[in-house]
Amino acid sequence: MSHLVEIAAYEPDLAPNLGSLVRLGVCFAAPVHVIEPCGFPFSLKLLRTRALDYVDKADIRHHDSWPDFQASRRGRVILLTTKSGTDLWDFRFEKGDCLLFGRESAGVPDDVHDSVDERVTIEMPGGGRSLNVAIAAGIALSEAIRQLR
Repeated sequence: MSHLVEIAAYEPDLAPNLGSLVRLGVCFAAPVHVIEPCGFPFSLKLLRTRALDYVDKADIRHHDSWPDFQASRRGRVILLTTKSGTDLWDFRFEKGDCLLFGRESAGVPDDVHDSVDERVTIEMPGGGRSLNVAIAAGIALSEAIRQLR
C-alpha cells in the first residue's frame, strides 16, 4: 500500500512520544520524518525501547535540520498548531501532505510557522491548552486518511 500522508516531528522533546508516532506511522502506512535536534540522543536503538518491533517496520526519515527537511519535500507541509484559524474538520487534505507536529514544550518557531503551506487546529471544545503530540497526530492522520481513501 502506498502512503497517502506523512508525519513529521519537529525537534521532538520526548522519546516516548516519538515512539508513539513511529508506531502510528507503521499502523497507517505513513512515513515518519524526524527533524533534529531532538531533546534526546536520536538512535534506532533508543526508538526500539519506545516503539518496540515497530521500528523495524517503520519508514523513518531522519533530517539534520529544518532546511534539510524542507529540501526533501515534494507535497504540502501542514502544521498542526494551536495558533490557527482553520479547523481540522473543515480542512481538505491532499495525497502527499505531510502533517508537521512541533516540540511538546514549545511548538515551532515563527520562521517554521511562516514557511509551511497550511496551518490547522484541532478544535478542543473542553478548553484544554493542547493535546499530547501523539494523540493529536492520531486524530489528524485519521481524518486525513478518511478524506483520501
